[in-house]
Amino acid sequence: MSTKPRPAPVGSFLGALLSALLAAMFLTAPPASAAALTEVTNFGTNPSNLQMYLYVPDSVTAHPPVLVAAHYCGGTGPVFYSGTEFASLADRYGFIVVYPSVTRSSKCWDVSSPQALRRDGGSDPVGIRSMVDWVTRTYGADPGRVFVTGASSGAMMTNVLLGDYPDVFAAGAAFMGVPFGCFATTDGSEWNSACANGTVTHTPQEWGDLVRAAYPGYTGARPRMQLWHGTEDDILRYPNFGEEIKQWTNVHGLTQTPALTDSPQTAWTRTRYGSTGDQAPVEAISVQGVGHALPSGGMAARAITFFGLDGGATTPAPGTTCRVAVTTNAWNTGLTASLTITNTGTTPVNGWALRFDLAPGQTITSGWNATYSPPTGTVTATNAPYNATIAPGAAASIGYQATHTGNSAAPTAFSLNAAACTS
Repeated sequence: MSTKPRPAPVGSFLGALLSALLAAMFLTAPPASAAALTEVTNFGTNPSNLQMYLYVPDSVTAHPPVLVAAHYCGGTGPVFYSGTEFASLADRYGFIVVYPSVTRSSKCWDVSSPQALRRDGGSDPVGIRSMVDWVTRTYGADPGRVFVTGASSGAMMTNVLLGDYPDVFAAGAAFMGVPFGCFATTDGSEWNSACANGTVTHTPQEWGDLVRAAYPGYTGARPRMQLWHGTEDDILRYPNFGEEIKQWTNVHGLTQTPALTDSPQTAWTRTRYGSTGDQAPVEAISVQGVGHALPSGGMAARAITFFGLDGGATTPAPGTTCRVAVTTNAWNTGLTASLTITNTGTTPVNGWALRFDLAPGQTITSGWNATYSPPTGTVTATNAPYNATIAPGAAASIGYQATHTGNSAAPTAFSLNAAACTS
């Protein structure tokens, strides 16, 4: 490491980052609703002069969850709002999104200074925590359901926030980041070439100790972590993915052996540690053949599932049970599926989300009577405004068209508002 700041690597980082990210980020439009992104000032202690932008959907759940969404290096809160799916997912599920924004010239988060790497030490993490506290006070948000996600520099900040404030954040989703402490410098530089190039390695215990040192004496529960990385990332290279897995499994007292390995979508390899369910302590998704350009389609929704926020807009009825009947019609590389959802319980279902698994190689291209997301893997079909209520003994009919690569099997593993259905 040089003993002076190195502006050239930061510049090359920004150039490569923006060329890789901007095209991917702007594929999504801002959500179509009356709600709008607004700037909040005077939100509390803010040692590094961050800006706070807030998205509150037209309809939020009681005591809504809060998601902090941190932009990439060179970006801003408004750009990350416009270019990702988190606001549209907030519309669907009723949570609030905070988009913090860096004002220093690099537009990179401070994930390297000693101040940033300890609880209440100063710099960006303190300002972000102030934003969370402001939202909790102002909107009566649930302090037990605060989450953070980010891309690139924002993914690094996700790692840092989970280390500094394990009592504030319940979980994080880091898209193409590096472990907590990996980018640490002592010379004031924002850039750590050794870490970016994937040459900083530690044992799981050493990585875990860096996290624990951020908040000495803390003995409470640790946030769950979801990690994403493309195998062809040439900005924050792929070995950082494995180092992150080592770190967060150690923080949770887990071994390096996955409890589950699967491929929920083409080119994705997912490993879960500590349990096999959607909210495992650590979940890691490797994306084959992809560079520094995450999140892309369907990934934000998968993060929301990991956080447990994708049922927030539904009202499960106690004791509700369900049955799903499926018919499919397949041809060469396509198929249609018709699903009938019957409420076999004794109370109405008011608002519903049906989850099911598509066969490998299938991709939904269109649908009717529900909204489908993501188009592959584990899909959630959310009610339309006109069929949100299913009375006892009544049914709702939905369907979709999909492509397939040879496996035209019917969907499986149905659950309605998190309750398993027979089929």
